[in-house]
Amino acid sequence: MSDEVLEEEFQVLESIYPTELTKLSDRELQIDVEPEDPVEGEDVRVTLTVAYPESYPEVLPDLSIEPHEACLEKSDVESLTAQMKSAGEENLGMAMTFTLVSHLREQLSDLAKAKVEKRKREEKEKERLALEEEAARTRGTPVTVESFKAWKVRFDKEIAVAKVRDEEERTKGLTPKEREEYKKITTRLSGRQLFERNRNLATAEDSLVEEGTESVDISQYERQQRDDEDDEDDSRLDFSDSD
Repeated sequence: MSDEVLEEEFQVLESIYPTELTKLSDRELQIDVEPEDPVEGEDVRVTLTVAYPESYPEVLPDLSIEPHEACLEKSDVESLTAQMKSAGEENLGMAMTFTLVSHLREQLSDLAKAKVEKRKREEKEKERLALEEEAARTRGTPVTVESFKAWKVRFDKEIAVAKVRDEEERTKGLTPKEREEYKKITTRLSGRQLFERNRNLATAEDSLVEEGTESVDISQYERQQRDDEDDEDDSRLDFSDSD
């Protein structure tokens, strides 16, 4: 392409991008490109450098992308460049800079949206993992027969040690005699313990009667009382007749 024809394309581009375009030389320029639909929180603006060879537009221009911020990875830049070249292949033989810039703006919009969706997925995944970790922490270790038995052994041992320490603390200020009396009191069996030791104690009333004790027949006492009352009545009647 002649310099005159390329200069005409530059003039058109300058009218479309009055503040975004910077002419570097007769065959090279830079354009600041932002997404067609900007996404809040995602700065994917880039600077596109275009260098035009002698045979342009029969061949593609040299394209270079420089991100404004560090939010674009190397793979993002490579993908954007490849897509622009693919669009340029479809427009060989024609002035294509405006078409390439328009295509780049669309791709930047799609890239920004994809990054937002990716961030949301990562945040959800992070939240899910945090919830699972918290659930696992509060759920604790499942109890099995073996783990319960092991825990019971440790628990009983701890209780026994604590009891010994408590006894030592309670009796450390006592005399030997007082200590012996204290042990008798604390080791005395309760009523429940006695009952559990001899379950027949509640019904074994005969065992409480001393050996050799005679039983009393109450019926004999009642019969003797009736006989005495009859004799008293007879004596009263005899006295009345003598009068």
